Amino acid sequence: QVQLVESGGGLVQPGGSLRLSCAASVSRGSIDVMGWYRQAPGKQRELVAAITGGGRPNYADSAKGRFTISINNAQNTMYLQMNSLKPEDTAVYYCHVVWFSPSWSRTDYWGQGTQVTVSR
Repeated sequence: QVQLVESGGGLVQPGGSLRLSCAASVSRGSIDVMGWYRQAPGKQRELVAAITGGGRPNYADSAKGRFTISINNAQNTMYLQMNSLKPEDTAVYYCHVVWFSPSWSRTDYWGQGTQVTVSR
């Protein structure tokens, strides 16, 4: 099983930066994909960025050139560095993990969510 703990959200002015963290505790099995999603009020949850088992990052068009996803494997921690933030980036951000049991049964895990507000 997997436990996820997020941190790093907050209030920032347009053009500012924030770094989100997601610490994963894995008791057994393996993690295949780690990523960040966000959900703004009245909107569906959407993918922001993800890294597959091969280490290749994928970004939503809205995040390209501004956000960077990274993983510290030694600490089982994923980060999302967000620069040049815009008001439309305001949302609750969730970390997401695709985990496979030793018998290759898939489970999706979600963090508790962290609020990011971009406003003057």
